[in-house]
Amino acid sequence: MRLTLSELKKKISKLVPKGVDYEVDVEAGSIAIVTNQPEAFSGSGDNLTVRIAKTIKRRVVIRPHPDLLADEANVHDAVARLIPVEADVRKIWLDPALSQITLECDDPSAAVGPKGSNIRALRDEIGWLIDVVRAPAIESRTQHDIRRYRKEMAGDRKSLLRKFGTRIYRPPRPGEPWVRVTALGSYREVGRAMHLVTTNESKILVDCGAKPTTNRSEVEPFFTAPELLPLDNLDAIVITHAHIDHIGMLPVLFKYGYRGPVYCTPPTRDLMTLLQIDYIKVAQAEGNEPPYSKADIQECIKHVVDVNWGDKTDISPDIKMTMENAGHILGSSSVYMQVGEGKGEHKLLFSGDIKYEKSWLFDAATVRFPKVETLVIESTYGGPQDIQPTRQQASQELQDLIQDALGRGGKIFCPVFAVGRSQEVMIAIDQLFKSGSVKPVTVWLDGMISEATAIHSSHPNFLNRDLRQKMLKGGAENPFNSSWFKQVDSREQRDTILLDPSPCIVLATSGMMTGGPIVEYFKHWAPEPGNTLCFVGYQASGTLGRRLQQGHAQVPLMDKGQTLMIDIRCNMVTIDGFSGHSDRNQLFDYVSALNPTPRKIICHHGDPQTCNAFRQGLRERFRVQTYAPANLETLRLT
Repeated sequence: MRLTLSELKKKISKLVPKGVDYEVDVEAGSIAIVTNQPEAFSGSGDNLTVRIAKTIKRRVVIRPHPDLLADEANVHDAVARLIPVEADVRKIWLDPALSQITLECDDPSAAVGPKGSNIRALRDEIGWLIDVVRAPAIESRTQHDIRRYRKEMAGDRKSLLRKFGTRIYRPPRPGEPWVRVTALGSYREVGRAMHLVTTNESKILVDCGAKPTTNRSEVEPFFTAPELLPLDNLDAIVITHAHIDHIGMLPVLFKYGYRGPVYCTPPTRDLMTLLQIDYIKVAQAEGNEPPYSKADIQECIKHVVDVNWGDKTDISPDIKMTMENAGHILGSSSVYMQVGEGKGEHKLLFSGDIKYEKSWLFDAATVRFPKVETLVIESTYGGPQDIQPTRQQASQELQDLIQDALGRGGKIFCPVFAVGRSQEVMIAIDQLFKSGSVKPVTVWLDGMISEATAIHSSHPNFLNRDLRQKMLKGGAENPFNSSWFKQVDSREQRDTILLDPSPCIVLATSGMMTGGPIVEYFKHWAPEPGNTLCFVGYQASGTLGRRLQQGHAQVPLMDKGQTLMIDIRCNMVTIDGFSGHSDRNQLFDYVSALNPTPRKIICHHGDPQTCNAFRQGLRERFRVQTYAPANLETLRLT
């Protein structure tokens, strides 16, 4: 049901009783009702908020009028008086843009009180909406900084949310509906993911990544494609997950003037901020000019609209979006779009990077979608030979590797992505050490792994149930808190580890050996036959990691402006079972589980041969139209 803002206001006015003071505002796709009588909208019987939401078929939030809100000092005072000491409130975060406070507590149930009595009393006194969460076992500096910045920019954010919403609820344009997808990156390649969804009403960008390659001309997606420009015509950007090949170039759009919304899950928001800041540091360390600044990243943060899994939201006049678990990394999502309505409606699903199997961290990717007519799916391991071992087999391989390498007095060094693979390998190692299968040694974490792990601790609801319960129990139950994991805090400490003859395990970034601290360990330890280089993640074509997997006996490395030839005498092992991507069998199972089967399937995010082989396999198996377009091609869907 397509409604303009004025039409929505008229419908709401017919439902709200006379004498209730309120205003209708917009927060991106949500309808905000701002009132100094919030109790009038939330009775225990006939809930007015629910009736309004059902009538206008939009998400409705009730916001207290600014006149009701206590100042920050009084908020802290009221929390100290009304929330019991045993709740152990660690932090109080204010978000004035949403008139909401977040209480981080060691015991949320004690904070809430019997039947919510404590929170009701607190809300009645301070006026603010209240969210009570468990304090994370490991505090994230990134999340702390984002919350502080959002608070400072509350006025700007409130204005932006209104601007986004006003654009969504604009009057309809005339003409027959149609939908197209344009390939602007990650088609017949891995990296720089970017898709443009265009309709007769809207333009939506999905992902904006960088390519891990030494070829500087291929790092960015196709920003100069005429379909993308001018940036003012873009209605929204949607981010599936926070790996660099999906978010690495997002701040470039803000550098060049994009000022629209960015929709993603809260964990994706935190992780992408961490990784984008690191992207600048890595570029500077390699002597390259970073493609954007920290100011561009901050501008991006200001424009992020948080979306939780399962929440349907309008992102443009004719597109409603729902994000669901993709099982790949923390907060990773498949993006389901309902484009248009009535006879002209088209249902489009971007799988994102998916893992259709329960892992140590996440539940399997969601396949419960109402109907999918066109599927855009990743093809990383879609080739005929791309069959991976299970997580249990991977754990056994890791156990055998550790026992063999440490038994010979050697060192194990693993290039890992800070997000996802690091945490999976940490849990697998923790289980092996705790079970007694392997005698514990120090496991050094070098790079952003510890901070990425802290962000995992800050978002337990995005983890699988088993891990969530362990983390909420805390102490020895939390695998990330185990004593054998130690952070490398300085270059001097790294130098000490490099020279220490004792056996150990090192998990270090970057995951494809295109830079980062792993290169230092490789330079020093690769020439030693007793050591083991262990790959646990995908190595893209053209990266140092891929060249090593191909069996090069010697590789060149740049060091302080000079080229060093590194002899490879160490043992090299690849354990595929830790991948966050589904293999060919799981990808087929994923498509099978979509009911009904999509009529069109578009393959991307894989080497050229892999994309084409996967496309052919899908066509033969499901008898549907399949495509593996090249970058810059456009497909019309309706």
